Amino acid sequence: MPKIGINIATGSLQQAEMIVGIDLGTTNSLVALVHPDTRKPIVLKDQNGLALVPSILHIGKQGEITVGEAARPFLKSDPSRTLFSVKRLMGKSYKDLASSQDLFTYKIIDEGTDSLVKVQIDQQYFSPIELSSFILRELKERAEHMLKTPISKAVITVPAYFNDAQRQATRDAGKLAGLDVLRIINEPTAASLAYGLGISPEENKTIAVYDLGGGTFDVSILQISNGIFEVLSTNGDTYLGGDDIDRAIVDFWLQQVPAAKRPQKEDTAALQSYRLAAVHAKHQLTTDSNVEAIVDGHTFSLNHAQLEEIIMPLVGRTLTCCQLALDDAKLTVANIDEVVLVGGSTRMPSIKKKVSSFFGRTVHDTLDPDQVVALGAAVQADILAGNNKDFLLLDITPLSLGIETMGGLMDVLIPRNSKIPSRVARQYTTQQDGQGSMRISVYQGERDMVQDNRKLGEFNLTGIPGMPAGLPKVEVAFLINADGILTVRAREIRSGVEQQIEIKPQYGLTDQEVERLLMESITHAKDDIKKRALVEARTEGEQLLQTTEKFVTRYASLLSAEELSATAAAMQALQLAVTMEDKDLIHQRMEVLNEISRPYAERVMDQAVSTALRGQKIE
Repeated sequence: MPKIGINIATGSLQQAEMIVGIDLGTTNSLVALVHPDTRKPIVLKDQNGLALVPSILHIGKQGEITVGEAARPFLKSDPSRTLFSVKRLMGKSYKDLASSQDLFTYKIIDEGTDSLVKVQIDQQYFSPIELSSFILRELKERAEHMLKTPISKAVITVPAYFNDAQRQATRDAGKLAGLDVLRIINEPTAASLAYGLGISPEENKTIAVYDLGGGTFDVSILQISNGIFEVLSTNGDTYLGGDDIDRAIVDFWLQQVPAAKRPQKEDTAALQSYRLAAVHAKHQLTTDSNVEAIVDGHTFSLNHAQLEEIIMPLVGRTLTCCQLALDDAKLTVANIDEVVLVGGSTRMPSIKKKVSSFFGRTVHDTLDPDQVVALGAAVQADILAGNNKDFLLLDITPLSLGIETMGGLMDVLIPRNSKIPSRVARQYTTQQDGQGSMRISVYQGERDMVQDNRKLGEFNLTGIPGMPAGLPKVEVAFLINADGILTVRAREIRSGVEQQIEIKPQYGLTDQEVERLLMESITHAKDDIKKRALVEARTEGEQLLQTTEKFVTRYASLLSAEELSATAAAMQALQLAVTMEDKDLIHQRMEVLNEISRPYAERVMDQAVSTALRGQKIE
């Protein structure tokens, strides 16, 4: 039976507990909470009355970190050390970002592997988790300054399309910032909660959430039933937003300037003046019917009709995404009960009109579209604090559940506070050629190393067909039923070999033990993240050594003496680094080895392909 106002940490959360809602955004981030007196969600502002914290970071030459508005000037003055759009990196590998590398002015190291991405600043290497934690810490400190009380618990929002790795990365960032992340919720769900949709347990509705931000667009179709939000479909364009509207206005104006007098690509100052004027005009047209601007000695005007025509192609692209989302959900506009607008660009009257016309109903737009997600996160936080007695909370998992992976790391499959029943599956592979079995060790806890967590059980998956390392696909599935019984199943997909284990509910922990484990995870968060980063770096380094050794052994005859010598020296340096306690040094040595091996690896592969095309086979 659902519980009301459960303390999801120990079952006894106090009313005085302050839990904040955080919108960790690509462009801007915010922190909000439900005011204890008015019972209304509010966004916390700084001393200058600013609610938005730009998601920008500057790493100084001495390692000093500047976050938010203070970091913005460095985008121009020190672009290689100024980081933005870090959210796009969360849970991504180097290969995922290959096509969009040009969008970043900072260095993302490319090892040509499926390893999670890292950012290099001088001789330091940062994961997106670390970088996001700096933004979250800034929001935490803002809340503590405004509320004059320590803040340790939060609800954080993520896009509906975020996968498990991206959600776990967001949790880890919160933990590193000193926050116990009680729940990760979808941004469209938060936006709906901000408008009071889904608060009533009897409510049964289908909602479209149209989110047009500065650089991205996405639309989500949600089904609300008995207080449960289910994402039926999502669609969008990660490179379409308000920035494109600004560019379209600039292009419209430039067409009115003689070709000889138009600023060229390299004239960044003039183009920036045009862009800023376009932004100002766009904002003014939300209330005025006509605006004028003087840029670079030229006078321009813009009215509603012109703006609507200019942005028609861009809005059309968003509506195409809306139709695709409806198609994926097997619904029509007639099935949509409510439409919620999110993102600063939805302030434009012409966009509201088009979206309203497409869905055939009035849109929800009374809340600030930049703040609506954070406000919804605050509503969810208030429910978790037990302050909203009308809302039913489902039973949840008290601690994270996962398995041991290479290096003794804890890989979480079901994060703590996940609603149950719940099912999560993830694929793994073998580490050694011909490996015929895999040990599945199940753990419970919030620490990064399994040695610091509680072992629940283990079993061996045997009979895996002999294949080269990396080829077998082993799916590990965690299923918690409504009674809290956890079943862990492992299956090798190619052969169908399968084993499973069942673990009883509550896992024999008292509320005090749960609280202790949670506090330890927060207290040791910084050390844990460092330890995990070191173990991951060592694992990557050892795998690179094995791969390089195999390649050199196989193709030694095609390599010059200088190449073999340089490779041997770089491998020796990496082997030594792997035994040390410095993850940055390991990454440096890996990059040196990659720089040496990449040219001849490409040459050898080209030779192999051309030989194969001549009908010969390379052994």
